[in-house]
Amino acid sequence: MGKVQNLFRYGLLEKMRISSYIQQEFLQENVRKNNFSLQIICLIIFVTEFANIARVLFWSRSGLGSRNNQIYFSMYCLLIFLGILWLVLRRVLKNASLRSQRTVQYAVTGLIFLWHIGLNTYDLYRDPSSGTTVLTTALLGLAFLIQAPPLVSTVQFSAYYLLFRMITAPLLDAGDRLNMTITFGVALAVSLANAHHTADALKKQKQVVEINAKLQELLQLDPLTRLLNKTTVECWVEQTLGDPGRANRSGGVVLFLVDLDEFKKINDHYGHPCGDYVLIQTAEAIRRTFSNAAGLGRVGGDEFAVFYDCLLTESQVLALQEKLAEQLEAIQWQSQPMMVRSSVGACICTHLQCTYQQLYAETDQMLYRAKELGKGRCCIRRLEAEDTHERKKNRAEV
Repeated sequence: MGKVQNLFRYGLLEKMRISSYIQQEFLQENVRKNNFSLQIICLIIFVTEFANIARVLFWSRSGLGSRNNQIYFSMYCLLIFLGILWLVLRRVLKNASLRSQRTVQYAVTGLIFLWHIGLNTYDLYRDPSSGTTVLTTALLGLAFLIQAPPLVSTVQFSAYYLLFRMITAPLLDAGDRLNMTITFGVALAVSLANAHHTADALKKQKQVVEINAKLQELLQLDPLTRLLNKTTVECWVEQTLGDPGRANRSGGVVLFLVDLDEFKKINDHYGHPCGDYVLIQTAEAIRRTFSNAAGLGRVGGDEFAVFYDCLLTESQVLALQEKLAEQLEAIQWQSQPMMVRSSVGACICTHLQCTYQQLYAETDQMLYRAKELGKGRCCIRRLEAEDTHERKKNRAEV
């Protein structure tokens, strides 16, 4: 008995829940599918019920003169009204939350199904041999066309079945009641299977997307520091430099190259674990210092690139270099100060036709000059528009 209870609790009930992993995606898919299905249902309603109204008005001998035709005419008009109501609500709730949209979908669907129960019940009161074709068609249409979470489907079909037992079943013989009970069960099974297959497909789809995103991340990021790798930095800067509207938005760009001074000595003296730790901490220091940068990357063993897609003044560049120097000086390995220092080259570029190779070469020259002047320094080059014969270069050194 305990095994049966556990199977029910952890097997069946578990399948009745939509995993939180895909709840939002399942909700979006529900709303999308149900929107389309209800449009199809409304089209069928309008074509069928207008034909029925025409039949009552023009092809019936008594027209609206008989009580029976008046009831049918009213029922047809009511269903058309429900179709129009859905189309109006769909437009009104276009920008509403997905949950609100889905709630309205279920409410309108429920009203349409109740209409079919009412019509079939009236048919049976009028003619006990008329059968349950109307209700059966609506039931299977609901199961195939309207998607809902398993728990909602179970509650929904159970409520409809109880309503059927109270209103329509007393008019049927035992065989018809059994057939309708089986039909309700089949409809519920179809609805649950539909929800399960959708959830399973969404789960696999999301996993594939996440795997692809992870692979893309691995292609773009340096595995040690989690900064952009050299190829990604180059592509990103080239894309920015090639943007036709860049000049109107920012007026220029700035590229920094940061190279750790005497990093090899740290590796040789303390070992590679310490060297890796210093690189990771340097990356964190760069993140904190250049928090407004458009891109941060590791472009060499101990060389880092920082890219701004807007102009900075020379004083701003120097202030950032000083802030970085303070961050690097605070790095410790096993409570021992590492005395990490860096040389920085920077290029402030307002030249609209500048390529990444040109920008990198100019910045690299400044980095080389900073190291030549004694390391722990920052050298800046301003790269402006070219004239016919020469490029204007202004240098500032600290």
